[in-house]
Amino acid sequence: MTWNLPNSLTVARILMVPLLVVVLLTRFSGSEFWGLGIFLLAALTDLADGMIARRTQAVTVTGTLLDPIADKLLMSAAFISLVELGLAPAWMVVVIVGREFAVSGLRHVAHQQGVVIAANWWGKLKTLSQIVAVSLLIVSFQLGQWALISKVALWVALVMTLASLVSYFAGFWRRVVGADG
Repeated sequence: MTWNLPNSLTVARILMVPLLVVVLLTRFSGSEFWGLGIFLLAALTDLADGMIARRTQAVTVTGTLLDPIADKLLMSAAFISLVELGLAPAWMVVVIVGREFAVSGLRHVAHQQGVVIAANWWGKLKTLSQIVAVSLLIVSFQLGQWALISKVALWVALVMTLASLVSYFAGFWRRVVGADG
């Protein structure tokens, strides 16, 4: 395993996931803000590890494998914790988390056929919308009359999630299945 700064950031993100869940699900004074801080720090490591790896030409097989796992763990743990707290409907979280499994499976099938499905703008918008939604939902109790904005953000994240799902599957069928007729 190659150990470098980007991979260290990815491992740190993975290690933050259980801490995030404990903080979110343990009610104490300021827990929402601690949870938000942990979540945003973890999300920033996702942005930083990729940028650093590309700019320093430190992309590794380890990082390529661990990064998507860390991303899925973070977002899934955050959303599932929000369901437990009654802040997000379970059906919406099932769709959001299910999309991650579907796209991972799609990438696996494409890889076996020699096709690389790289992240696209829909995927990036999906990630951004999910980070905003989770962040607002974590502190929704503190938003008072503005708490509705967290629900709107969750709906936006759901729409972006479904749009990215359609985008990835449409691209895959055109590139692999479409070639055969």
